[in-house]
Amino acid sequence: MTSHWCTILLTGILTGGVSLAAAPARPNVLFVMADDLRQEWPDQGSPALIPNLQALAKRGVRFDRAYCQQALCNPSRSSLLTGKRPDTLRLWHNSTHFRELNPEVVTLPQWFLQHGYTTRCVGKIFHNWHTQEKGDRRSWSAPEFLHYANHGDDKPIVSGAAPPNLAQAPRCERRDVPDEAYYDGRVAAEAVRVLREIKDQPFFLAVGFWKPHAPFNAPKKYWDLYDRAKLPKWNPDRPQGTPELAFHDGRELRGLPPNQLTFTHDQAAEIRHGYLANLSYMDAQLGKVLQTLHELGLDDKTIIVFLGDHGYHLGEHGLWAKTSNFELDARVPLIVATPDRQSAGKPSTALVEALDLFPTLVDLCGLPGPTGLEGRSLAPLLTNPATAIKAAAFTQHPRPAYFDRESTSTPQAMGVSIRTATVRYTEWRDWTTGRTLARELYDAQADPGETHNRVDDPQLQDAQRLASTWLSQQFPTTPHR
Repeated sequence: MTSHWCTILLTGILTGGVSLAAAPARPNVLFVMADDLRQEWPDQGSPALIPNLQALAKRGVRFDRAYCQQALCNPSRSSLLTGKRPDTLRLWHNSTHFRELNPEVVTLPQWFLQHGYTTRCVGKIFHNWHTQEKGDRRSWSAPEFLHYANHGDDKPIVSGAAPPNLAQAPRCERRDVPDEAYYDGRVAAEAVRVLREIKDQPFFLAVGFWKPHAPFNAPKKYWDLYDRAKLPKWNPDRPQGTPELAFHDGRELRGLPPNQLTFTHDQAAEIRHGYLANLSYMDAQLGKVLQTLHELGLDDKTIIVFLGDHGYHLGEHGLWAKTSNFELDARVPLIVATPDRQSAGKPSTALVEALDLFPTLVDLCGLPGPTGLEGRSLAPLLTNPATAIKAAAFTQHPRPAYFDRESTSTPQAMGVSIRTATVRYTEWRDWTTGRTLARELYDAQADPGETHNRVDDPQLQDAQRLASTWLSQQFPTTPHR
């Protein structure tokens, strides 16, 4: 289906009254990703100060029940950028580039490149570390910018000595430096430059911000936006009755065993403060890009997509960072804004998945669709956000959470999870045999914080039976080998 602003333009009348039709006007695509960004909408109780994201949501449709396919960088990004699930790609960890196992797969930007678009990458879009191949050069019209680095190397670059670090908690840094001292400020500056360079040609510009991923090192002025004493409290308790397989050791923030950190209350509060500062810093960089798009007169010619690659825990459930199947990790922020402002400002509660973006953008831009995509176009939801296109969304994660190809031992289990309109149901299956080891069921309506595992609760038996059936259809009980 092609949107009405992609219609054929009549350019003249020939002798004899015959009309001449020009090629269809194709919209540009500005595709923006954030790293480790869970849903933090102020109208839903978050203290986050994100004026540019809020303004973008008023221009498009905000999807409040959008889900990643795995809460880890490489599997999530590889899935949504190829339109294929992690099981199809056979990719569940960070150390293997998706092309090592799927050399001929076509990515979202590569498809646009093959159909006449200039495609550019600024910042982190594909997975940025641990893999032999760096980025995916064949997807882009020109070399990628600041796409392959280590988050821990994002140190302040300033003239002279760096100002003192006023933070105290681990992984936190609060220095009075300009935005471009860190990665995301430089990503925004380059995105602005590239926009000016490619403004006169159909483009697919991907802008990948590195934040709010740790370290929590936003410039001081973004920390100063928040009063830590007034930030909401959090519940660090594990859900009642939840199996041990559902949890992990939070090593991304706490370090590796046996010397893992246990955060004090004050340290945890500062980390949460730093996460919000990172989020506001990223939002400000997004604003610079959107403002340039407007100044260039491209608002009415460009589809804008904004999403996070996966969610994040900040102490809830006793967890830090990602790699779980809980709602906080699986759900992601997603906004799609089209030039004609279809359904502008109307949030949707439809269940959608990150891998739906590939078919959506192909659909909206009137391109032929590649074969083998496993998502569904969100175009109907842009016309009517109150409708639905699917009954469930699926997420998965292995245990151990960070196994990689160098591991000599076979992973213990795969957790496969389904989110329906009413429940989240998860099965933890033996990696080798496929046998179910443990199960979880959370009432998404009465217990959105997932504090009580109600598996086999008679009051939820119909919802559990239906979720179990759908889960088995998506993830047959066969070994993950």
